Amino acid sequence: MGLTIGVDIGGTKIAAGVVDEEGSILETCTVSTPPTPEGVVDAIADAVRTVSTGHQVEAVGIGAAGYVDDKRATVLFAPNINWRHEALKDKVEQRVDLPVVVENDANAAAWGEYRFGAGQGHEDVICITLGTGLGGGIIVGNKLRRGRFGVAGEFGHIRVVPDGLLCGCGSQGCWEQYASGRALVRYARQRAVATPENATILLGLGDGTPDSIEGKHVSEAARQGCPVAVDSFRELARWAGAGLADLASLFDPSAFIVGGGVSDEGDLVLEPIRKSFRRWLVGGQYRPHAQVLAAQLGGKAGLVGAADLARQG
Repeated sequence: MGLTIGVDIGGTKIAAGVVDEEGSILETCTVSTPPTPEGVVDAIADAVRTVSTGHQVEAVGIGAAGYVDDKRATVLFAPNINWRHEALKDKVEQRVDLPVVVENDANAAAWGEYRFGAGQGHEDVICITLGTGLGGGIIVGNKLRRGRFGVAGEFGHIRVVPDGLLCGCGSQGCWEQYASGRALVRYARQRAVATPENATILLGLGDGTPDSIEGKHVSEAARQGCPVAVDSFRELARWAGAGLADLASLFDPSAFIVGGGVSDEGDLVLEPIRKSFRRWLVGGQYRPHAQVLAAQLGGKAGLVGAADLARQG
């Protein structure tokens, strides 16, 4: 199969792109994400039709946040779009007259990194995305592992603290409450309240109050050496690395790939993650260590991965 289209559905925008067999994006189109579920379906179809003009496209892959069934056809549950058992494959196929594959967005991003990014050369890879929440994907034996019902890899909702912080999923103590962009902001605000004298740079990037601190402020302040910001990244990394050590006990991959917006800070967060991973890896002094690698495709990973999964059929 030659050219395919990948679609990445975000909270504010929907991106579609024509992708070739080498993972190169030939053309892209971006539209705003409508407020209604049916409007999102129409917007996906419009983006596909727009980007496919002038190209011989053979299939479409859609990356959607939420639980996707084992047939890669129905979104069982999407947290940010009011989709409940949404027959997305059928609805989009009817509008664009092309075969459609639906995949969880984190799985699509993981596949993109495995095929065309940091995972090249590895057969067994675990990907995590440190964004607003925490997502993941499992590649074992060169295959994306989705589980019997299609919803494996929801690492962010592994409970790491019994009766811990309340999560948006309704549970308590989920990993993403301690290792995510949302957690990073919480750490920074708490530390700015406790030691404002160490948060001068950070507070100066907002309106001077802890409540005004955002993720972009923490990143910028850390780059300027703000102690509170740097320590907040270290706290996130401590939890992230410990979680990777647990995943190593489950999957024993040759590499972990860390993506998402938080990972854009490079070694500021990756080196502490590696240190924490080594600290908490059971039997670490006696066993080989998986590599902990930075994702390479950035925001393109989900689109490229979805397109390639459509090509795989």
